[in-house]
Amino acid sequence: MIPVFNPSVGEEELRNVENAIRTNWISSKGQYIPEFEEKFAKYCGAKYGVTTTNGTAALHLALACIGVGPGDEVIVPNFTIISCALAVYYVGAKPVFVDVEEETGNIDVKKIEEKITSKTKAIMPVHIYGHPCDMDEIMEIAKKYNLYIVEDAAEAHGAEYRGKKVGAIGDIGCFSFYSNKLITTGEGGMVVTNDEKIYKKAQSLKDLAFGKEIRFRHEDIGFNYRMTNVQAAIGVGQLGKIEEFLERKIKNAVLYNSLLKDVPGIKIPFTKPYVKNSYWIYGIRIDPSFGVSKDEMRKKLLEEGIDTRDYFFPLNEQPVFKEIGITTKEEFPITKKLSETGLYLPFGMDLKKEEIKYICYTIEKIMQKRL
Repeated sequence: MIPVFNPSVGEEELRNVENAIRTNWISSKGQYIPEFEEKFAKYCGAKYGVTTTNGTAALHLALACIGVGPGDEVIVPNFTIISCALAVYYVGAKPVFVDVEEETGNIDVKKIEEKITSKTKAIMPVHIYGHPCDMDEIMEIAKKYNLYIVEDAAEAHGAEYRGKKVGAIGDIGCFSFYSNKLITTGEGGMVVTNDEKIYKKAQSLKDLAFGKEIRFRHEDIGFNYRMTNVQAAIGVGQLGKIEEFLERKIKNAVLYNSLLKDVPGIKIPFTKPYVKNSYWIYGIRIDPSFGVSKDEMRKKLLEEGIDTRDYFFPLNEQPVFKEIGITTKEEFPITKKLSETGLYLPFGMDLKKEEIKYICYTIEKIMQKRL
């Protein structure tokens, strides 16, 4: 079976973890946590980094740090993982969904302003599947309405918008280091920012908001979102290889593109000319002209030893949101179309050229059998 994803963890990470264990720094203190925070923030072009337990925690922490709370609204793309909307719900605010671009799956900038109200506090652009959003336009809207920008860059480590790495363009950026991300700590996340006030707030809130003078006297509602030194040790090792990993991803995406671009009914990923796509996943869309549905394609690929995953399910159609009243009668045609026709192919860190060729050959074979 060719898996959808597998991480690449090596000797550097093992040595770091061994050092953390041998020195007994296995919890939320130790040399690797500040090292990982400083180095990753610098890589992103940010002044500050704060590690968290995961990417969802990073989003929750980010919203809490900028004061989003009950009665507020946050603009969120309808096509993304549920974590984005959940983080808004966690702080007592309401996620307001916006449809996306068909080409990239990113939030449709032209549709943001119509969703802004007096309750809107922030915009959460998600750099979906590693393709950066159009940040200049989003920044202009945020400035016009005095809104915060919380970038969800969980899938976009190393991606660039007009020469700037994503995550440090808005007020605060959020990353995930889950095992299927470009670099991993197993579980884990981070917020990055250039705002010292936000940084200090994040450092406090992620550590239960302990008192500065009297430790167990708390003046804020904090969270236990601390990453362990063992996880950070892995992260430091991974970060040293991030450019190598990124190059590998882009190279494999180019190979996939060359083999699938002329297959009728298959739509390959689109990349705008002014961005650097980090290709978190390699996603394709199955046009009706292919003759086989997306679900049938997944079934047939699995029979040939090729694992796949569906695209994200529309947030506005999530059963849990309908149950708790976060719903709307509005239709989101592009999100629905992407969800119904999109899947992503194996794209692990150790994916071989021969495996990519086999996957593409199998897709063509499915088409030929249909014909």
